[in-house]
Amino acid sequence: MILRALLAGLSLATTSAPALAAGPVKLVEADWRTPAPDTIMVIDTNKGRVLVELVPEVAPNHVARLQDLTRVGVYDGRTFFRVIDRFMAQTGDPTNTGEGGSDRPNLKAEFTFRRTADTAFVPMAAPAGLEVGFIKSLPVASQAWSWNDVTPDRKVAAWGTYCSGVIGMARDEDNNSANSQFFLMRQPYPSLDKRYTAFGRVISGLDAVRAIKTGEPVAAPQDQMQRVRLLSDIPASQRPAVRVIDPRGPWFAAETKRLRTLKGADFSVCDIDLPVEVH
Repeated sequence: MILRALLAGLSLATTSAPALAAGPVKLVEADWRTPAPDTIMVIDTNKGRVLVELVPEVAPNHVARLQDLTRVGVYDGRTFFRVIDRFMAQTGDPTNTGEGGSDRPNLKAEFTFRRTADTAFVPMAAPAGLEVGFIKSLPVASQAWSWNDVTPDRKVAAWGTYCSGVIGMARDEDNNSANSQFFLMRQPYPSLDKRYTAFGRVISGLDAVRAIKTGEPVAAPQDQMQRVRLLSDIPASQRPAVRVIDPRGPWFAAETKRLRTLKGADFSVCDIDLPVEVH
């Protein structure tokens, strides 16, 4: 399940942008936000802890499904059975085979969503008539807002874009066949945009995702999600404190300006690396 037909016509030679030095702007209290604890998946793997922020504004049904399956323990002990370097790591199959799913019904695709004037979207560039920016920690592409003048609902289409760390939902050839399997991007791969539902992003632990053994499928997979919980379900005495950069804050605006100046025409929404604090 996922990408077999799509990958047949695509190259996996995509490379990520080189790491860039931190900007000169000092972080201040106004730069931070504290995510809602029921939107943070705490994934303890044998390679380390991974924190994923779910973004219900872009795909509410997919977020609700992962919250549900996490709470009933479906993801505990699930292996990473399909992992491709410079691409993604796939998991979430209760059978650990890549062919299974949960006992819940399949999900209708949420490849795009309707952005309103009230959507907490922070634009940072406008390439070729689009707008790109962030909703919380998720990079998002959108029709230019000016198109709302001619749409019946006065909204515009938008979608999560597949930068490193983005979480997407696996499916078969049927667009509406997603169930429990998901994948975490090891590197950017925008060819997946609007073909697979993107609904959150790794905010901590991407190094662990990139350390998982590769294979298609993985031979004798041993790397696994040992335990998966929502932050809100961890006892207060054990719960890590998490905060991440708010794209509405001054650091984000300054860092965007710095990177655009540094990279020029090569600047991409995937170049923004949001700092996070976990205590």
